[in-house]
Amino acid sequence: MADQINWVKVAESPEEIAFGPNNLAEAMAGDKRVCIGKYKEEYFAFAPKCPHASGPMVDGWIDALGNVVCPLHRYKFCMKNGRNVSGEGYYLKHWPVMVDENGVFVGLKTGFF
Repeated sequence: MADQINWVKVAESPEEIAFGPNNLAEAMAGDKRVCIGKYKEEYFAFAPKCPHASGPMVDGWIDALGNVVCPLHRYKFCMKNGRNVSGEGYYLKHWPVMVDENGVFVGLKTGFF
């Protein structure tokens, strides 16, 4: 049986998300905190803490290639697929984001949390 996606509303519109100057924000997807990244008008959702040392990803930045960078040790992760692109071998949990006229939604797998 394939995993089901549960689309959880995080905002009425992208403008409602409190992005910092680094284009990162934290939001609640139901009762779970996620980090939202904005790069070239695309939105990405991923774990709020780095898998290496639990650095707060919202305090990091997005590099010129669209990777989110942890503020603690500068580990880089692709926001599209969660892969560690700086070579340390970690994986950042990530989820799809859907934006439509009804709001901004993060797609969590049923039973994921």
